[in-house]
Amino acid sequence: MSETEVTTAPRPLLLADGRPAARAWSLDPVMKHLNHGSFGAVPLVAQERQNEFRAEMDSSPVVWFPALPQRIAAARIDLAAFLRVAPDDVALVPNASAGISVVFASLQRRRGGAIVVTDHGYGAVTMGAERLARRWGGEVRTARVPLEASEEQAYEAVMAAVDDDTDLIVLDQITSATARRLPVELVGAEARRRGIPLLVDAAHAPGLIEAPLEGLTCDFWVGNLHKWGCTPRGTATLVARGELREELYPLIDSWGAADPYPDRFDQQGTIDATGYLAAPSALDFVESTWGWDTARRYMDELAGYGERVIGAAFAELTGVNGTVDVGMPVPGMRLVRLPDGLAGTRIEADALRDRAARELGVEAAFTSFDGIGYMRLSAHVYNTAADYEYFAEDCVPLLGRWARAAREQPGAA
Repeated sequence: MSETEVTTAPRPLLLADGRPAARAWSLDPVMKHLNHGSFGAVPLVAQERQNEFRAEMDSSPVVWFPALPQRIAAARIDLAAFLRVAPDDVALVPNASAGISVVFASLQRRRGGAIVVTDHGYGAVTMGAERLARRWGGEVRTARVPLEASEEQAYEAVMAAVDDDTDLIVLDQITSATARRLPVELVGAEARRRGIPLLVDAAHAPGLIEAPLEGLTCDFWVGNLHKWGCTPRGTATLVARGELREELYPLIDSWGAADPYPDRFDQQGTIDATGYLAAPSALDFVESTWGWDTARRYMDELAGYGERVIGAAFAELTGVNGTVDVGMPVPGMRLVRLPDGLAGTRIEADALRDRAARELGVEAAFTSFDGIGYMRLSAHVYNTAADYEYFAEDCVPLLGRWARAAREQPGAA
């Protein structure tokens, strides 16, 4: 739950000319967009900037591609400033999973080959860790962190899985399925003391946390800019510090392979890197229009309001309190428990997401953790209180029917 209960709807953010913030995006006006945490909406100004770059690329590719590494390096400077890190620490990658794959492909076994993850980890990342453990002849150890665990309790759960055989710790800064923080600062300090590399999956952190690497000790950190940052999809950052970063190479060898980190990532053959180049314009748009501090405050207040009205609607329907204590709450994100029968597994959660988009006209995130289904709320500046009120009034009753139907199916628990 949030630290303070939000009881009133925040006033919607507007553009300078008084229009709703959503007018700055090319959003489908029929669809309700309640899942910014998966795929962010790209502002029109950034879409137009990317189209300009694409037109330039297509008009003269022989001129475009040789000059591209220098342009990417310039974009890195702007993106590093947004994250408040040094430009020489930042490489650009298509998404957080790609950055994590770079780390997995580059690291060598130094101890016993054990990799520590948590049961909150992103499934694709955990599968990558399992593949790396097989290559190393080691094992993946999963630390069990209760949803309501405090920072200290979560730290103790993670470190209980770490020993002298541990070669890598993989930890989410903000978890995807459960919308909570994990103690990356505490684990990072202890991992550094023991000489164990820490890889932080920060897919949700850029834009949501003001300075996500401040006070954080880690060897590798990956974060998506195309979620809260609103940049073109396929724009993410890999931040690497310390000796091990010189072992990192792009997944595609190109003519920059002999260059130092991070320059070797700036040259990737004929990939369309226009999203990287247009990314600063998206970040600048939010800053110049409202300011990121104002945007984050609005997103957090709106997510809290959405949690209250949707949680109350489910509680009235089921008689069960739908609010969730996640131990280490995240600004701008909330969890609401779904009725029994919905989203009990990841596959069921994904199917519910698709059905809600198809039949309810709502883009929403449904997740599963420890056999329980949740709705993950994630707000942005283009959302308003009316979006969540609509879901509570029109969609919750239908979800209740779907849940009853699922429980009544033969073989249902």
